[in-house]
Amino acid sequence: MKLTGRVIFLGKAKGIALVSSSPMSFYGGVNPETGEVIERGHELQGQSVGGKVLVFPNGKGSTVGSYVLYRLKKNGVAPAAILNSKCETIVAVGAIISEIPCVDMIDIGAIATGAKVDVDGGSVNL
Repeated sequence: MKLTGRVIFLGKAKGIALVSSSPMSFYGGVNPETGEVIERGHELQGQSVGGKVLVFPNGKGSTVGSYVLYRLKKNGVAPAAILNSKCETIVAVGAIISEIPCVDMIDIGAIATGAKVDVDGGSVNL
């Protein structure tokens, strides 16, 4: 299946999908040293975003979240790509400064955790 969306940061990536139906906060929600989701009660708590195609509806929380994405990248535990229903400013800036391919305005409900995903510009192939 092919999905097409709006490019936030142009790039190519392949990986296994890690999907959340809940918004994500990177500041206080993801450990920048390990890539583990640490937000209590979040459906992805305890899982690593490192090397995954991270799929979630939108970001939430502090503007420091952009810097956390950058730290994830510098520490080698960033997502391979980010897919959102609606990318907000914090995630967009984080993806851009970290050079993480990012696409929004797609039907994230069509993507399941564990699916093999190929991101190429605004095209997402499952």
